[in-house]
Amino acid sequence: MRSLPTAFVERMKTLLKDEYAAFAAGFDRPPSQGLRINPLKIDRERFVQLSPFALEPVPWCPEGFRYAEGERPGKHPYHAAGLYYLQEPSAMSPAEALQVQPGETVLDLCAAPGGKTTQLAAALRGQGLLIANEIHPVRAKALSENVERLGIANAIVTNETPERLAERFPRFFDRILVDAPCSGEGMFRKLPEAIDDWSPEKVAECHRIQQEILDAAAAMLKPGGTLVYSTCTFAPLENEQSIASFLARHPEFALTPLPHPEWFAPGVPEWAEPPLPELTHSARLWPHRLDGEGHYLAKLCKQADDEGNAPSRRRREKRGKTAAAGRKEAIGAWRTFAAQSLPGIAEQFIDDAAFLLFGDQLYVTPAPDLDLDGLKVVRAGLHLGTVKKNRLEPAHALALAVPQAAAARTAAFAADDPELVRYLKGEALARDGENGWTLVTVDGFPLGWGKQADGQLKNHYPKGLRWL
Repeated sequence: MRSLPTAFVERMKTLLKDEYAAFAAGFDRPPSQGLRINPLKIDRERFVQLSPFALEPVPWCPEGFRYAEGERPGKHPYHAAGLYYLQEPSAMSPAEALQVQPGETVLDLCAAPGGKTTQLAAALRGQGLLIANEIHPVRAKALSENVERLGIANAIVTNETPERLAERFPRFFDRILVDAPCSGEGMFRKLPEAIDDWSPEKVAECHRIQQEILDAAAAMLKPGGTLVYSTCTFAPLENEQSIASFLARHPEFALTPLPHPEWFAPGVPEWAEPPLPELTHSARLWPHRLDGEGHYLAKLCKQADDEGNAPSRRRREKRGKTAAAGRKEAIGAWRTFAAQSLPGIAEQFIDDAAFLLFGDQLYVTPAPDLDLDGLKVVRAGLHLGTVKKNRLEPAHALALAVPQAAAARTAAFAADDPELVRYLKGEALARDGENGWTLVTVDGFPLGWGKQADGQLKNHYPKGLRWL
């Protein structure tokens, strides 16, 4: 591992005193590796039965497991099917702390690459609305791809600044997660390149940005709502001080105690200026005290008031006659496709207002009344497919969001079947079956589409995802 920055070492020695030797020794151990199962597709008991990996439960996340060094779960068909998300154990704590309930309206404000977004979506159980935002376009694309892989249908992915979202969605969300951009000190062991990018100036700049993001989040949270702030850094300026500064500006917020005191150390009041006693309600995850990387958590509740909540703004209709006709034809193409190839969900999307057509791409939105006009939207909901001459070519996202039982035709493979590897490489397969769009599955879990034609299953697995 690279040498730690001198200024970082001196600060941590001052903060940790006698505990510093144990802290420093942790950098010589391998990083903790974990995965979190996706309950939208599989329950814990079934996954444990199917898993080819040796697993150890993560105590603060019911769906979380550690796996042994040398295992490669990212190279398994179950990963391609979205049965789990690779996530180190400490990173599972912020979304768990938010305690999302099905049917709520939730915002993941700094969401890429998608670990916490997918965890929040799992807690929603397909009900309610999740907006996942990422300010950097490349990272927003990766976020969108993970939302797709895990089969999430009730999420909208945006590529906006927090300030722009705050203008659009005042007092709108029940719960907000701010996994803030930070100096990354807690990732030094896992991502040694973060050491090269570190400086005291970066710590100070991250603190400034964190304050702006938190102010935007405060404006978007409903009275009575819950906000969780998290970082993967040890710096008090980005942790206790960021929360103390926020509370000084926002007296309508109060810290709420976090669970798992047997694993999570309390925040330190004296590490803020002036000291704030209630910072003991926040939590630090120290890698020398638990099997995970460094994290900080703070859970804040917003005081309820009598002003009510800002209503969602209805999406403005700006369609001309030509656009309206094209959209009607696209919806018709979807209904024909669903009746022929996905009869199990053919009646699921009955509200025509939920369908959105972008060029020849058809989506169904989880929030038909939501005004997204003028925002940079990467994923407007569930991507149904491409409309071509009044017929629909199904999207990969659709395959990953439906159960096997919904399909009229399936091509079923076991995880260790060599034919499945050929499919994942993009090859056509010799196979008898009824002609038409066919859902390819691994051990009963959808992987993608093929199109059966005269004894051959033509491959429609996306080129960018194919195994090399």
